[in-house]
Amino acid sequence: MYLNKAIVIGNLTRDPELRSLPSGIKVCTFSLATNRVWKDKNGARQESTDYHNVVVFGRQAETVAQYMKKGSSILVEGRMQTRSWDDKTTGEKKYRTEIVADRTQFGPKGGATTGGAGTSSAGSQAPAKESSGEVDAIEYPEEDINPEDIPF
Repeated sequence: MYLNKAIVIGNLTRDPELRSLPSGIKVCTFSLATNRVWKDKNGARQESTDYHNVVVFGRQAETVAQYMKKGSSILVEGRMQTRSWDDKTTGEKKYRTEIVADRTQFGPKGGATTGGAGTSSAGSQAPAKESSGEVDAIEYPEEDINPEDIPF
């Protein structure tokens, strides 16, 4: 059995670029940064950043290009693919490894970003109140919850 699956959550390092193939299919490319934090043997905090190239096709590509920008948070689910070509100027063989996205989900909307909050590839659209600057908030009950009232 074989499995080629990539799931990454990170921030865009640049604005997405939208192009069209000769067949008319839209293609969106962007780069995503993911961070990893750990403590070394001495207990000192260490941090590492990895960068991932992502390609999205079709209607999903248009949605990503419309709502995401540099710094936006996004979840990408897809497969790893490496493509190669010959450089026209040097004749050297070049390689690029990318995540070909099957599904994207926009992360939370930050103060400085305009990414769509909670939208996904299936029927993506911006929340209705987003244009007026309002965001739906969860209203929690004011009374305390008794743990013994929980049925499990």
